[in-house]
Amino acid sequence: MPNLLSNVKITINEKLYVKDPETSELGRNILKNSILLIDEIGFEAFTFKKLGEKIQSNESSIYRYFENKHKLLVYLSSWYWSWIEYNLVFATHNITNPEEKLIISLKIITQNIVDDKNTPHIDESILNRIIISDFSKTLLTKDVDEENKEGFFLVYKRLIYRLTETISLVNPNYPYAKSLASSVVQGALHQHYLKDHFKTITNLSEKDCLSDFYIDMIKKTLL
Repeated sequence: MPNLLSNVKITINEKLYVKDPETSELGRNILKNSILLIDEIGFEAFTFKKLGEKIQSNESSIYRYFENKHKLLVYLSSWYWSWIEYNLVFATHNITNPEEKLIISLKIITQNIVDDKNTPHIDESILNRIIISDFSKTLLTKDVDEENKEGFFLVYKRLIYRLTETISLVNPNYPYAKSLASSVVQGALHQHYLKDHFKTITNLSEKDCLSDFYIDMIKKTLL
């Protein structure tokens, strides 16, 4: 799978950036270090001025790539969900058994993320921590409906649609496939957050696999 993924170019909605950061060394450096800085100080404290200081570049140079930090966060989120989707597609493209395909999909969506060495400017394990803690900030805004119309969340929704289709293949009579799929994708982030910060209200720990929980729950729901 890593060799396959190394040949894939992740495409992000052009409305999220002023200039495609993947097309230059500075742009890739902005992506790499924004992930590191957000993880270090949190999205609330993150500013383009601080990022400029970190990469030893003018703040204005960052604005040549991104209009504001919200769009940068949506960009990073879209990149992450695209990467998850590619992993899912490659892992299941030859699987014909719906139940087996669903189990593999659940494992990919809920897995503990490790860095993919084929993307040296993106550390997926660190980006995963940002998605767990900050992805909701891309959705819970006054502009979400307009941004949704602009296609900002297309990749996130597409991943949910893929999982919905697989759920429907397993049990065509189940009436809540979309709700179940979106609950798994969003709920996995929440459970990871609880595991890291509110250990007393989740049964999961570092050694417990989140995939097992969702596989057990969905099997009992669908089968």
